[in-house]
Amino acid sequence: MGVHLIVDAWQAPADILNDVDIIRQTLVAAITAGEAMLIDLCVHQFSPQGVTATATLAESHIAIHTWPEYGYFAADMFFCGQGKPKQALKIIQERLQAKHIQIKEFERGFPLGK
Repeated sequence: MGVHLIVDAWQAPADILNDVDIIRQTLVAAITAGEAMLIDLCVHQFSPQGVTATATLAESHIAIHTWPEYGYFAADMFFCGQGKPKQALKIIQERLQAKHIQIKEFERGFPLGK
């Protein structure tokens, strides 16, 4: 079915993680790099800080949640079909400037022959 990446990233600049426009532009660039098709994009600024962005894709989804006060963001990326989540993640990591990143990768789907 697809590849699911669960990402934790630290030591990213707070001003970047709290900027709705940067998060939006980053997601759009990541979706393009991942060769996916955007269906809908929702970006929300929290008070006093933090951003959550969700992108519904023809190939599944990307979600990013930021905690600027900790220099931390979490991302959840599920791509099915021919999408390229690792290429999308590369853009996210570069644009959000995380110095440390941990990635968990899962192959999603059902067992063959069932």
